Amino acid sequence: MARSRGTDPSLQAQQADAQAQQRLAYQQAATGQQPPVLQPQPAPKKNFFARHKIITALLVVVAVVVVSQAVSGGAEPTAPAPGASDAAQAPAPDAPEVSEAPAAPGVGSPVADGKFQFTVTSIEAGVPHIGDATFGVDAQGQFLLLHVTVTNVGDAAQYFDSGSQKLLDGQGRTHSADSSAAIYLPDSNSFLTSINPGNTVEGIVVFDIPADATPASVELHDSPFSGGVSVTLT
Repeated sequence: MARSRGTDPSLQAQQADAQAQQRLAYQQAATGQQPPVLQPQPAPKKNFFARHKIITALLVVVAVVVVSQAVSGGAEPTAPAPGASDAAQAPAPDAPEVSEAPAAPGVGSPVADGKFQFTVTSIEAGVPHIGDATFGVDAQGQFLLLHVTVTNVGDAAQYFDSGSQKLLDGQGRTHSADSSAAIYLPDSNSFLTSINPGNTVEGIVVFDIPADATPASVELHDSPFSGGVSVTLT
């Protein structure tokens, strides 16, 4: 009996596989079935962004730019309200002119109060004594002599009296007339002098004021209770 040689295991596996396929083919032929054909599996497709990396990178850059512009000031500027620019460009209206108060009447200007029209013609200040050496009076400070013409513009007689007149100095102090001193002046015509309508009298009103006082104005009245009118003496 001949001695058998050892067989290769891989060769045996191939032979066994071939025999199995033959048996399977014989069985399918006997039953009329076709052997299954194995279709190769298609390779999985990559998505668009994986296949187009450069385009994807550009789209990312564009998206970042758009977002940054929207955040940093992409909002449209607000349109100015209608008429706002016209109002800003319109010239400012001229300021109303402030009219100066009329100057107070002074020496030489006729003024009226009640039935009398007064005109101060002159003043004498710094007079220390009125009268002569026998009959006279010394000033406590200084005498101020106010020369004034008085016209009755009413329709009835009216008394002109120096006691109704007042003088204001530069410090705002009010001084009354010194009727007793006026007695020593000839033709002072300032103590209860009656003036008929249409007549004019030249009188002198005496004031005794401090030596350092400066006369500022005089307030003239046709009677003790009239409103009075002011005349500037400076």
